[in-house]
Amino acid sequence: MRLRFPLRRPTRLVGGLLVLTLGLSAQPALTAGPALAAPDVASPLSAAFATAAARYDVPRDLLVALGYAETRLDGHGGAPSASGGYGLMHLTSNPTLHTLDEAATLTGLDRTVLRTDTAANVTGAAAVLRSYADRAGLTAADRKDVGRWYGSVVRYGGATDPAVARLYADTVYDLLSAGFTATRGGTVTVTGRRVVPQRGELARVAALGTGGVGTMSTDYGPAAWAPAYSGNYTVANRPSDYRINYVVIHVTQGSYAGSISWFQNPSAKVSAHYTFRSSDGAVTQSVREKDIAWHAGNWTYNTQSIGIEHEGYVDDASWFTDAMYRASAALTRNLANKYGIPKDRSHIIGHIEVPGATHTDPGPNWNWTYYMQLVNGVTGIGSGTVNTGGSGTLNVRSGPGTSYAVVGSVANGATVSIYCQTTGTTVTGTYGTSNIWNRIGTNRYVSDAYVLTGYNGFIPNVPRC
Repeated sequence: MRLRFPLRRPTRLVGGLLVLTLGLSAQPALTAGPALAAPDVASPLSAAFATAAARYDVPRDLLVALGYAETRLDGHGGAPSASGGYGLMHLTSNPTLHTLDEAATLTGLDRTVLRTDTAANVTGAAAVLRSYADRAGLTAADRKDVGRWYGSVVRYGGATDPAVARLYADTVYDLLSAGFTATRGGTVTVTGRRVVPQRGELARVAALGTGGVGTMSTDYGPAAWAPAYSGNYTVANRPSDYRINYVVIHVTQGSYAGSISWFQNPSAKVSAHYTFRSSDGAVTQSVREKDIAWHAGNWTYNTQSIGIEHEGYVDDASWFTDAMYRASAALTRNLANKYGIPKDRSHIIGHIEVPGATHTDPGPNWNWTYYMQLVNGVTGIGSGTVNTGGSGTLNVRSGPGTSYAVVGSVANGATVSIYCQTTGTTVTGTYGTSNIWNRIGTNRYVSDAYVLTGYNGFIPNVPRC
């Protein structure tokens, strides 16, 4: 019945293949970390992965992890990434990477369908991965060992720098090891397991940010160093040549490793000084601070600014994690102190605020209030004790209000860390009536009406969300 399930969904025949039309437009709800549930192949998206994996004899979980690493399984309505990648599997068409074209040749599907139809996009990625496995000489027995697909994953990412190539593939294999669950038109789960990636020659290459010799930045200690292609920025001697007056905040519209790799691509004609990773706030520098990165689309602002990219997409708030906010704010604070940049919104700006900008990043989901509090050193964390007035639990919601989804619970008597506070739905609870909500984790909020903090109202020195 599971194999027949896609036939009950809207379908069409394209290029000789029956394509499942998913029409998945809602943003995904994501939960990182170990996942113990068995894969749910009853959802349309999970069925698409199962069908494509079976057709091309590609490990299903590897295919899902690759898509999650690229886009968190969000096709973004068929809009391209910054490097020309389409769909949740990031099938790419640019002057040096042609996985979209390869998918069209291998499947017989039209490029437009591969870009916009979710099931076709997954099918195309499976076909490309299998073709890489065949070229690497993987036998049918080899293909059953997910660790042997490492080289094929590297090739799919298209990175030319060995450290970036390893970063890309290791991200996929780390997801396989940890497990995760994504919800988008149905649940897609990858169960964590022990994986042994066969890295080949890349086993001798230090991955970015691991302390390998020659990989760290000389401008900013926490950053790894992966230089952009020399034709994607301008050599200068700042701040002697140009005063540095601004920090410009960007969103990559792509993955961390993919964006770093794109800056190394001669056809990109773009770069940024720094790029941050969503999951843990890791940072890589691609252009020296003395040099002029091509990031703002305005030469005057390029000469006077440091460009900082953040992994993710402007229309998906789940990429903007507390770890990334805090790590990025630490860098911006360092730059402001170093170059005398005022720590205000006139000098720490979004790409959209650059005169003549055609980009909208960092977008409406970027929390400027919280970010600027962190930049200015307002980093105090409060605490409180949950009191439900009984033995029950307190709902944890994805936002500051009762209309937001319940994403968990905390027990009566539990102590919680409060990272920031905001106003939302008014709730009457153990401690009276309040519209204050406490953020106790990434996208995790509880009503202050049930939390004993020692203060009547907002907690002093705790940032506003």
